[in-house]
Amino acid sequence: MLHWVYWVVVVVAVAGEASRGGAQVITYDGRSLIIDGHRKILFSGSIHYPRSTPQMWPSLIAKAKEGGVDVIQTYVFWNRHEPQPGQYDFSGRYDLVKFIKEIQAQGLYACLRIGPFIESEWSYGGLPFWLHDVPGIVYRTDNEPFKFYMQNFTTKIVNLMKSEGLYASQGGPIILSQIENEYQNIEAAFNEKGPSYVQWAAKMAVDLQTGVPWVMCKQSDAPDPVINTCNGMRCGRTFTGPNSPNMPSMWTENWTSFYEVFGGETYLRSAEDIAFHVALFIARNGSYVNYYMYHGGTNFGRTSSEYIKTSYYDQAPLDEYGLVRQPKWGHLKELHAAIAFCSKPLLNGVQSNTSLGELQEAYVFQEETGGCAAFLINNDEGISTVVFQNVSFELLPKSISILSDCKNVIFNTAKVNAGYNERITISSQSFDAIDRWEEFKDAIPTFLDTSLKSDEILEHMNMTKDESDYLWYTFRFQPNSSCTKPILHIESLAHAVHAFVNNIYLGTTHGSHGIKGFFFRSPILLNNELNNISILSVMAGLPDSGAFLESRFAGLTRVEIQCTEKEEIYDFADYTWGYQVGLLGEKLQIYKEENLGNVEWRKTEISSDQPLTWYKIVFNTPLGNDPVALNLSSMGKGEAWINGQSIGRYWVSFHNTKGDPSQTLYHVPRAFLETSENLLVLLEEAGGDPLLVSLQTISRTGLPEHVSYHHLPQENKGCKVNNMHAQS
Repeated sequence: MLHWVYWVVVVVAVAGEASRGGAQVITYDGRSLIIDGHRKILFSGSIHYPRSTPQMWPSLIAKAKEGGVDVIQTYVFWNRHEPQPGQYDFSGRYDLVKFIKEIQAQGLYACLRIGPFIESEWSYGGLPFWLHDVPGIVYRTDNEPFKFYMQNFTTKIVNLMKSEGLYASQGGPIILSQIENEYQNIEAAFNEKGPSYVQWAAKMAVDLQTGVPWVMCKQSDAPDPVINTCNGMRCGRTFTGPNSPNMPSMWTENWTSFYEVFGGETYLRSAEDIAFHVALFIARNGSYVNYYMYHGGTNFGRTSSEYIKTSYYDQAPLDEYGLVRQPKWGHLKELHAAIAFCSKPLLNGVQSNTSLGELQEAYVFQEETGGCAAFLINNDEGISTVVFQNVSFELLPKSISILSDCKNVIFNTAKVNAGYNERITISSQSFDAIDRWEEFKDAIPTFLDTSLKSDEILEHMNMTKDESDYLWYTFRFQPNSSCTKPILHIESLAHAVHAFVNNIYLGTTHGSHGIKGFFFRSPILLNNELNNISILSVMAGLPDSGAFLESRFAGLTRVEIQCTEKEEIYDFADYTWGYQVGLLGEKLQIYKEENLGNVEWRKTEISSDQPLTWYKIVFNTPLGNDPVALNLSSMGKGEAWINGQSIGRYWVSFHNTKGDPSQTLYHVPRAFLETSENLLVLLEEAGGDPLLVSLQTISRTGLPEHVSYHHLPQENKGCKVNNMHAQS
């Protein structure tokens, strides 16, 4: 018989010490982290400060806390903080100190994943591109130039945190730091220099004396005292344990969804599945679970890595706009409260494992004083009835029941009490008046317009230095009279190309996240004199992972003109090329109001095949406080700016296998908006109709002011509430 105890979800104040200001001693044993002598089961949520705005941080952190999260975990973004060697930026969205202090102000702990390689679907994995030009450098291996700059930045961040008193050892909220990131995925590629780099990185980090433990994720050879942690969706099953029996089992990335790419489909992970695997991890002696992401946010500007959408982990418990996503948020909140309710036997009891059937088992935590907690696990796809301690329990399919006193079920991972909500989009303004729009058609450079010449096809990223997505490849060519029915053939390892012959647009094509190379073929018209061929190579983000990232190649790899009737081929591999980095509008920064006069804007004339066109319009801010988004469903591919700030790349024309665009709504933070007279600038690469662009406000259904459920008993046999308080 199944005994349900209904309850109000309460927020566990295990992190309350973080706001008290006194120095704390952070240690660990084989069961958990130990804070001031007390073992802790901690739930953490990833919120990345550059993927939202400082104005959003207090609300995001407060909602995470209300959801039962104890720790906020974030990466540190090297390429944003040190865009040039020795030049640092910690302002605006990159104000790391302000973010950590907001965590502290709300009484939560922080986990600082310094990396400084982070991957994270972030451009170049967080590495600044200037590293590429350091002589003799090889990233993430036992290489002196790389180690010098890595140590320099890591030390910079640690000293910054120390100077503000932000480590727990100083009375701050930071209880954990991370060095490197999933390095074991590539370690073997560097032979003996891989393990020696791991040893060096760990020692370098520990020697910085932060007073808190360091972790390495997915690094089974992490040297003592660094803790190896798990990343993935099912660490309760896949994690073989930490690198020492004296270290706790920690899960630094529990993926609440998955990253999404342009041309891909939305990945949905249910609240029930997340809860099941969290409960399983705790049952198997796990003590730290971080949700990656708890709030994903937005890849503003050009910060996302190759093909990654601008919206990031929108399916997280807090969606892209910072709104509560139900039932994921509420179901996990109930789980956190149930685990906290039983934390005493979980942390201090003796664990045992018993089979309850072919696909059923129980994990029991028994204290000498009588306290008891149990996890009854049903791995079957159907309902199963089991007998546990002489009592019959009906277990839902693929579920775990948590018994607070080894008798009463207080939570089941498959039983969702939280209500569902849906996103509501309301059109606030339409931009369909053609007389409100103005446009500027960007210049198509020819060979003579370029200042940089080379006798070979050059690599894209080394030319642009991450200053632009765009690189022009140009040459001029005079065919002989026998070249009939010519075809331009282009092969590329970039992400898209646009081709022009004598200033006539031929079209575009692109690759995908799963297929790195692509080709373009088009019949062309050539005159008998010199012909100008201009090819725009486009990157939609830099790569973010893999060994030897510094040697990665992108851009054009082959360009030919094939004379089809004579079967004659002109190969331009060893030919004189002219190059131009970026577009004219980019160089002149015409997305900023103060630079609009740098070009001549004209009244818009909409044309479906009009390439490389800038559009601008002025609009007023929507009333109210609801989040705002730009509906770009009528556009093709490009980038959007609001009052000079980029809200990210859009690629609406890249459809998934169902024929739908991957993303049509693009977040406009209210912090980007003025009271009135906001400037919207769109760079459209090809096609697109700005007259159908609109401004939307975003909300969700079924969001009561105060979320409440039935109430947990304040005390139960052998299982007491630990540091719990109800919220009004």
